[in-house]
Amino acid sequence: MPAKTIEELPGVGPATAEKLREAGLNDLMAVAVASPATLADVAEIGTNVAQKIIIAAREAADVGGFETGDIILERRKSVAKLTTGAKALDELLGGGLESQAITECYGEFGAGKSQIAHQLAVNVTRGLDEGGLDSDTVWIDSEQTFRPERIKQMSDAFGLDTEAILKRVHVARAFNSHHQMLLVDKANELAKDFPIRLIVVDSLTAHFRAEYIGRGVLAERQQLLNKHIHDLMRFGDVHNAVIYVTNQVHAKPDAFFGDPTRPVGGHVVGHSATFRVYLRKSKGGKRIARLIDSPNLPEAEAVFTVSEEGVRD
Repeated sequence: MPAKTIEELPGVGPATAEKLREAGLNDLMAVAVASPATLADVAEIGTNVAQKIIIAAREAADVGGFETGDIILERRKSVAKLTTGAKALDELLGGGLESQAITECYGEFGAGKSQIAHQLAVNVTRGLDEGGLDSDTVWIDSEQTFRPERIKQMSDAFGLDTEAILKRVHVARAFNSHHQMLLVDKANELAKDFPIRLIVVDSLTAHFRAEYIGRGVLAERQQLLNKHIHDLMRFGDVHNAVIYVTNQVHAKPDAFFGDPTRPVGGHVVGHSATFRVYLRKSKGGKRIARLIDSPNLPEAEAVFTVSEEGVRD
């Protein structure tokens, strides 16, 4: 009989299981895809024992096999779409923000990244027929951008019960990059008691950028950022949740050749985000969103507005 929980894996006692869970390895799949060195390190066991545990977890989780495209297409039917509140922006993203995917919005200060985040936190509480997911939000706040007053304005615009909506937004302030990473594990715990279908990380890179300065620590920064993004992705897969992250930009040394802004985080963030959207300000409160990268949608632009009522066409 293959194991059903990590406690049932050969070589995993209660103490080892506890250590694995503390490290965020909560299920068989997480153990199955871990490296022996990582497992040995977090569980304080030998590499050979770690290797045996991983092999058993792979058998139990049925990992490493191939699937045909039709089975994957069938599974894709469970993917949900969350409306942004603006039809043009939804169309740009193929019908809204996808669950089981990371959508990254980057742009300069005031481009509308956090405004979209607030709007999504309101929209996700609405019913499926209204473009929502009838669910809660986990908001990981690294730049102190969350404003309950903004949620109130956006809720009032729909005639919704503000207090009920605010109770469905679970906000945690991230004090540094390690704390920010830990909060994804906390979100997994919270998801046992609440229907969390949206994670907002605003912003993804601020702490990493501030703490790891200079070329000497670049590799370490990128590794940690990579792990953080993969933890978010795993949450999205397990809970069929939408992951929305914002990112900062830094000017190129030479802005003469085209657009002087590019997102922080380099290739690690670039390759990990499923959808990348560049936001910029336009005249009269308008914003322009450009879809830079997507697995299945063409590069295109959409215009939307941000008013007191929220994100609209």
